[in-house]
Amino acid sequence: MQNWVSFDLFRTAYIQETLQIKPEKMHKYAEEIKTSLCVLFPEYWQLNTLLYVYGCSIYPSEPSYRIGHNKIEMTRVFEALVPSHVPLTYISPNTPLAQEEILENLSVPFVAKLSKSSQGVGVWRIDSLFEWRVYCQKTEVLYAQEFLPINRDLRLVVVAGRIIGNYWRRQSIDGFHNNVSKGGEIIQEPAPYSAISLVETLCQTLGINHGGFDIAMVGDHPYVLEVNRLFGNQGIVGGEAIIQNIISDHLCQTFL
Repeated sequence: MQNWVSFDLFRTAYIQETLQIKPEKMHKYAEEIKTSLCVLFPEYWQLNTLLYVYGCSIYPSEPSYRIGHNKIEMTRVFEALVPSHVPLTYISPNTPLAQEEILENLSVPFVAKLSKSSQGVGVWRIDSLFEWRVYCQKTEVLYAQEFLPINRDLRLVVVAGRIIGNYWRRQSIDGFHNNVSKGGEIIQEPAPYSAISLVETLCQTLGINHGGFDIAMVGDHPYVLEVNRLFGNQGIVGGEAIIQNIISDHLCQTFL
């Protein structure tokens, strides 16, 4: 019997009663999708058809997709909800005037990002006018953020709407990136309560039920940097298997 349809074998291989489909085969399996109880890990481009044509339930939740899809939209949501927990950020169309205004308001070093990137790609520390000019040639929208005085950050992992684990990522030898894919070192230490409380507030208010939240601690104060809907599991005890078991339990409790 098939209860679930998945478009991501890697993230659902341990979930029983699941029909695995390649995203590009979606229309071929339209009836199976429509009659499934929940569709798991579709691609972003599939959402409109699944939600508004087929009327499917999906996991992760729609807010997990919409908010986590774009750093600019994500940051604006966080600024509206928890402004004191967002680093000072300037977002504007890439015009010569905007470039100069950012330089006037942010002292070097500061951080520049592309709107869609992951694993530390598309994120730069800007230390000079030359580096800023190079970044400005790469994007249509400027995203510049104050540089926080940290040498590690915190990853809090949310699955099925609750925090299931956390780990710290110590800065790589490049002196900037904390991402494991960029050489960051995983450290297993407890998360501060203030960081846990912040992530719980974001999830409960926004409806995010699956994601890896990156939190910077400056003293005792947490700053939310971003949330990644698709995240690595290197620092989670039990790895991908335990994550999928939690999702499976959640699906059964919700739909069966």
